[in-house]
Amino acid sequence: MTWGFIIALIIVVLIAIKTIKIVPQSEVLIVERLGRYHKTAEAGLNIIWPFIDHVRARVDLREQTMDVQPQSVITKDNVTIRIDTVVFFQITEARNAVYEIQNLQNGIKYLTTTTMRDIIGKMELDTTLSSREQINSQLRQILDEATDKWGCKVNRVEIKDIDPPKDIREAMEKQMNAERNKRAVILEADGQKQAAITIAEGEKESRILQAEAEKETNIRKAEGDRQARILRATGEAEAIKQIAEAKAQEIERVYTAIRNANPDDKLIQLKSLEALEEVSKGAANKVFIPFEATKALAGLGSLKEITKE
Repeated sequence: MTWGFIIALIIVVLIAIKTIKIVPQSEVLIVERLGRYHKTAEAGLNIIWPFIDHVRARVDLREQTMDVQPQSVITKDNVTIRIDTVVFFQITEARNAVYEIQNLQNGIKYLTTTTMRDIIGKMELDTTLSSREQINSQLRQILDEATDKWGCKVNRVEIKDIDPPKDIREAMEKQMNAERNKRAVILEADGQKQAAITIAEGEKESRILQAEAEKETNIRKAEGDRQARILRATGEAEAIKQIAEAKAQEIERVYTAIRNANPDDKLIQLKSLEALEEVSKGAANKVFIPFEATKALAGLGSLKEITKE
């Protein structure tokens, strides 16, 4: 009785193990019933009938990476290079990935190799070395279209390394060195040119500033001279004015004194002659005598006698 119970318990446990399947997240199971596709078991708890249902494959739905071994490829200009590539893909239809191709990863590898040889064979070496992004894009597009029937999507294709032959590498290094030397010479020449331009501009600015300073100095000097002349002229005019006013006041006082003294005609004639004498002292060559004074000249002697008395 005891052994029979133990055997029955073992059978029940084995049947439960065969029947109950727990599928992790991001994975699915391809289940066949009696040799034919039955269903795709999603993540979680699934019931599979023992001896009738069979798990054909466990498929990972996460994005996967596949390193394609370096391949020798001939460019358009007959240069053999080795290219190392990485493919990022993801299974979107587990059923097609299992039933449409025998080995999905091998299929992607072979397809990557042939496609890459076709693309590189249409490009020259220089273009290949400078067009990685273009090659990656073409590879991804072609692989994605070709693997769609396999239930697979190619997300990215990255070229890790492009290795040309040794002699090509040496020639490229020499070319790069020559290019670097050329850029260095150009940069040095540009630097010298810029320095010469800067020095010339500095000298030009210096001359301009010096000329402006001299101009400003001359303007201020001329302004000073003008102000000085104006001040001198103003002073001289003021002095002349004051002298004239003094003369006028003197004449007015003399005239007032004479008028207050009630002079006769002889005295007036005498004073006129004295005035003419003073005027003649400042003349260079000639003396102009008013007509009214000519009468006084005739009796000059008698007038002097009168004045003496």
